[in-house]
Order: sequence, then structure tokens, then C-alpha cells
Amino acid sequence: MSKFWIIASDVYKKNVKSVSFVIMILVPFIVMGIIYAAGSLAGGFSEETKVGLVSDNQELATQLAKSKTDDYTFKVVSSQDEAEKQLKDKDLEAFLVLDTKNDQVQGKLYAESSLGTTTELMMSQMLNGLQSSLKASKLNLTADQLASLSQPANFEKTKVSFDDNGKMTTGQDNTGIQSAMSFVITIILWVIIITYASIIAQEIASEKGTRIMEVILSSTKAQTHFYGKLTGVILVALTQIVIYAAAIGIGYSQLKNLDMVKSLLEGLSTTNILGSFLYFTLAFFVLGVLVYSVLAALCGSLVSKPEDTAKAVQPIIYIAMIGYFIGISLGTTDPQNIVIKVSSYIPLISSFIMPIRLASETVTNTGAMISVLILVVFGVLLTMFSAKLYKSNVLVYSEGGVLKSLKQSISILRNERKKVAK
Repeated sequence: MSKFWIIASDVYKKNVKSVSFVIMILVPFIVMGIIYAAGSLAGGFSEETKVGLVSDNQELATQLAKSKTDDYTFKVVSSQDEAEKQLKDKDLEAFLVLDTKNDQVQGKLYAESSLGTTTELMMSQMLNGLQSSLKASKLNLTADQLASLSQPANFEKTKVSFDDNGKMTTGQDNTGIQSAMSFVITIILWVIIITYASIIAQEIASEKGTRIMEVILSSTKAQTHFYGKLTGVILVALTQIVIYAAAIGIGYSQLKNLDMVKSLLEGLSTTNILGSFLYFTLAFFVLGVLVYSVLAALCGSLVSKPEDTAKAVQPIIYIAMIGYFIGISLGTTDPQNIVIKVSSYIPLISSFIMPIRLASETVTNTGAMISVLILVVFGVLLTMFSAKLYKSNVLVYSEGGVLKSLKQSISILRNERKKVAK
């Protein structure tokens, strides 16, 4: 065990002290700072968008010009030719031709570049409001009558369950916050996999590339070396997670009294967050990190040179991508789809899919437990297989690629078993 921890500690210290790790830690904070600064300064530096208004109804155009918004202001222009001239001279950012003939509002916006989706959406909503007012006036409807016609229908979703006697009871629907949490954890899992898969493979393959593995194996077992390397990189990933968790905790303690934070957390309690959903989701997250780490280590052990690790880990990235996109695409749009049901029990991709099914409450705790057990058994078998294969291929320097190295390593492993059996 002392040699195991020496190897793990050496790998951990080397990666944590590296410049790349510091940059990797700081990048999310820098990005959030830039986004915050851009949002805070946007209002002070943004110029008022002037939109020319050409209409056959001058009274209506004058009324619209008096109404101002934070995004744009209207300026009445006598004709379309004049609006084109002012647009060419940069006196206007765009102009809107408004036609109200036959009680039908028609608006056409002319602009050299986009005004932004928010501004264009607000203009569309304004025209819809004008259309409704014209129709109401034609039908002799009052403002109250028009408001009643525009009132949307009320729609509520209620979570129900049935007790042992078959009686239906209602409860609180937590699928919204649960879905948000599952998406965040799934994205974090995806980022960790694509970040650390190459790091783990690089660590495992580093000594093979320098051809000093013979010296290392003279003082320690191959499997001890494998587990030490793997544990060291996993501890690096754990350190990054702990730093972000601490940052979130500190940020919450400093910002919890802000109105924006209070509105986001309104109606949220520990009963919404804690429970079987969170425990299972964290279990899938941890198991997913461990299983993909072992798989990355296996791929790293099959290469002869560290330069080949990028190619070796590509299949891992593709597998993770499949699980990620199945979960994200079908998790919200069609959680009852047979594809997402079946794939939530398949190891490697179940870590992405089952948390989303748990969030939408389309699977029971029993189903989640079965998926966890399958993933645990798969992870244990993969780890044992990878360690034994590493012992066989650690001194194999094949130039034929990963598949050829895998076949050669399995052949060596079989021959060793035959010798032991004899």
C-alpha cells in the first residue's frame, strides 16, 4: 500500500501543481466574470436603437412614436424613400413600413443587420396588439371585453400517487427543479469525462513511451502501478469538484440576500432537493466518473507512445456523447420513449440517462437501484479486467494501433492463464 500511495501522491502533486490545472480551475470563474461584467455594463454602453416608422395612418404612427421602450424608439418618417435615405446615412438603424388597410396590420422591417431577437420579438408583439385593437374596434368591443378574450387558459399539473388501498393522493411536483439539477450534473459529468479522459490515458501511457517501465516494475507490481496512477488522477478531478463546490457555497452565503437569488430559490426547500432523487443522481455521477476513468486508463495502456492517447480516447468521448445527447434530447421531449428506457440500464451511458428519468419521475427507485447495481458490477469487472490486461500489455510496444494491442494483450493474458493452470 505504501508504494500505491507514493505513485498516487506523485501523480496528484504533479497535476495539481501544473499550470494547466490552475488554468482549468480559473477558466469558469473568468467566464462568469466576463458574462457578469458584460451584463452589468451593457446598459451603460448600449445606444438607443432608432427605428423609422412609415405608415398610411399618421395618427397611429404619431402615437407609436410617443411610446418608448428600453430597446428601441420610433421616429415618424414621411415616406419610404426618405426612410431609405436616413438608413443609408446611418441616421436610423432600421425602418418599419406599417400598413393598416382593410383592418389588417402588416409590418415589414428593413435593416442592414439584425436588431436582436428581443427587439424584433417586441415589435412583433406590438403589431399583434395593434391587430387585436383594430379587430375589437370593428366589432365594437370594449377594452375590458378585449382583455377577457385575450386572457389565457389556466393549466396546472398535479403530481398524484396511490396508496396501498388504491386511493389517489396529490403531492408537490418537483420535476422542474429536479430536471434542472439533473441537467447541470449531467453537463458536469460530460465536462469531467472529456477533460480527464485524455489526462488519465496520458498518465498511464507516459512511462510506456519513455521505455522505463521495466525499471518501475522491478520495484512494484504492474497492478499497483495501474491503480496508483488511476487514483492519482481521480483525486485531481475530486479536487476540482471540491473547489467548485466550495466556491458555490461561498457564493451562496454572500449572495443569498439578493432579490434575484431569492426569486430563483423561492418555493425551494430541502425536501425538493434532498431525497432519493439526489442520492441516486450523485451515485450515477460518481460511478460514471469512475467507470470512464478506468476505461480511459485501459485505452491509455494500449498505446505505445503518449502522442497516440488522443486517438485512443476518442471512442470514450463518442460513447459519452451518445449517452449525453440521448438524455438531453429525449429526457424532456419524450421521457416515455423506449430508447431512453432501455438505454438507462446500459452501463456507461446510464450515468447520463437515468438521472434525467429520475427527474421526470418516469422510473421507480427500484428501477434506479437495478441500474446502479448493473453499473457497479460492470465497473468492478472492467476495473479487474483493465488491471489484468495492463499487467499483460505494460511491456507490449505495438505499432499496429489500439485494436492490435488489445488483441495481443488478450492473447498474452490467455497464455499466462494457461501456464498458471499447468
